[in-house]
Amino acid sequence: MPPKTLLIPSLLDAHWPLLRWAFQSPVWTPVVLEGNRADVEDLGLGRTHNDLCYPFVLITGQVLRALRSGEYDPARTGVLISQTGDGCRGSCLIRLLRPVLDREGFTQVPLLSFNVRGVERSSALPVSLTMARRALAAAFWGDALLLMGGETRPAERRAGETAALIRRWEEILSGDLASKRNLSPAAILRRCREMARDFQSVETRPAPLQNVALVGDIYTKYCALGNWDLTDFLERQGCRVGINGLTWYALYYLDSHLEIGPLPMRLGGKLLAALGGPMQRRFIRILREAGFTVLPPYRELKALARELNGTRCALGSGWLLAAESAAWVRAGYRKVLSGLPFQCLPGHIYGRGQYAALQRQLPGSLIVGVDYDASLRDGTVENRIRMLLDTEL
Repeated sequence: MPPKTLLIPSLLDAHWPLLRWAFQSPVWTPVVLEGNRADVEDLGLGRTHNDLCYPFVLITGQVLRALRSGEYDPARTGVLISQTGDGCRGSCLIRLLRPVLDREGFTQVPLLSFNVRGVERSSALPVSLTMARRALAAAFWGDALLLMGGETRPAERRAGETAALIRRWEEILSGDLASKRNLSPAAILRRCREMARDFQSVETRPAPLQNVALVGDIYTKYCALGNWDLTDFLERQGCRVGINGLTWYALYYLDSHLEIGPLPMRLGGKLLAALGGPMQRRFIRILREAGFTVLPPYRELKALARELNGTRCALGSGWLLAAESAAWVRAGYRKVLSGLPFQCLPGHIYGRGQYAALQRQLPGSLIVGVDYDASLRDGTVENRIRMLLDTEL
């Protein structure tokens, strides 16, 4: 019997082309959902309350649009929902989405939870060794494409060369992941070194670019649907956008969120953290030797956070937001944009609540928060961003 279809809502734009292979199995074939923001937003708002989490509105719209399209057999389709398992309302997505699908007549479509804290255990997607190996490789390779592509693209002499190089490497790396080749730590880093050589060869032009760092909620940080194509907008304004990699967030999550959960998950998380830390240091060295800007390793960021506001705040992006902001400022990205879904309580309390203290400790920098919500219009958000860009430091 052929595999069933596993629908994956948008979240990690730079990583999903590779990370989706972690969920490929004899049971499931993953499909990453896309969609026009206006379409999925309207569809989501028609079935959910506007006061709910904005990412939930978009995820609902994406899932319903896919299931209504006729492309997928509901009897052989599932939906993957990533959950943090902390105070984020994303921890309740399955309980919120299930009634919506039932009312729409998709009672047979299972919602599968991907988390490491034992949330929704009855619907949790089993984690295998193959899944973990593929995910580790995809996380580092996706980070390499995100970091080097983001630094190269705004200054490329031949328009489209960086995007073409990213697509070429996605094809190569997808072949590795599909065939389970080059998944050892040494092979993963060797591929990163090969990518660095290729990105070094992209001819750039001297350009007066503004450096702007993007921090904040994981959905509005990595997902163009969630941040309204923010990276593209900033690059059109003459900016180089710094977005830190997923492996930093993964290590933060494993380090701060695994006090509870099933014992196998806790042990597996500690093993991944023990393996990922040294790999990340070598990964950073490879990219820096090739001339790219990369933030310090996770352990150094955590030490930096202790100097700032401490590390007790671990809900949502928590103290990682402060550490990344300070590290980007030290790296020459003195303007920091923090994107959050409107009414995201962890984001507003543990994120926005740190801005004033950070601003006092980082003279010569500017941190601006931007909220995203279905009630806001593009012009409102873009004008707030332009205020940051037009401010002289």
